[in-house]
Amino acid sequence: MVMADAPDLEVVGEAGDGAEAVRLAEETGADVVVMDLRMPGVDGIEATRRLTSGGGPTRVLVLTTFDDDDHVYGALRAGASGFLVKDMGLDDILAAVRVVASGDGLIAPSVTGRLIKEFAERPAGAGAPGGSSAPSRSRPAGRADRLTGRVTEREREVLTLVGRGLSNTEIAAELHITVATAKTYVTRLLAKLDARDRVQLVILAYEEGLVSTS
Repeated sequence: MVMADAPDLEVVGEAGDGAEAVRLAEETGADVVVMDLRMPGVDGIEATRRLTSGGGPTRVLVLTTFDDDDHVYGALRAGASGFLVKDMGLDDILAAVRVVASGDGLIAPSVTGRLIKEFAERPAGAGAPGGSSAPSRSRPAGRADRLTGRVTEREREVLTLVGRGLSNTEIAAELHITVATAKTYVTRLLAKLDARDRVQLVILAYEEGLVSTS
């Protein structure tokens, strides 16, 4: 009802489970699917994976009460462009739909902070939520640095700050550069690392051990 009342948003379908969500998104060509996680049959993570794996235009914004690390990381690994919890304000949720529709991504600030702490405190080589290797400041033996030769040292710095959840304005202040320059660096990272949006850069920063609570 809230989304239908927004003048710039149109609700084109409503689904009761993940399989129906995938079918409706494909039939309607929806720009954004607001996805729950706990649903009968096909859950939200699997539905997200099906929607995003084909490279179609539909983007997924997860909105759920289940904000534990496994759900967050699982949804983002599946290709979600955003992750919000249902205790956020309605205006924030509507704004998030618009952000995802514009091609960007976002994670609820409370979730970002907790994920950073969780990943930074895991020992080297420990399993990460979603079955991926946990990042740390000491890279597990035998694991290659996927960034070497692909990004510059400055771009690595910017990726680290993106992983910490900083906006372009905050990155600019941290590195003493202009906001336009910060945006350019982020755009280059998206292209070089074949990342769909900012959220995928955050995941990569976790996986490559660039994020720390210190």
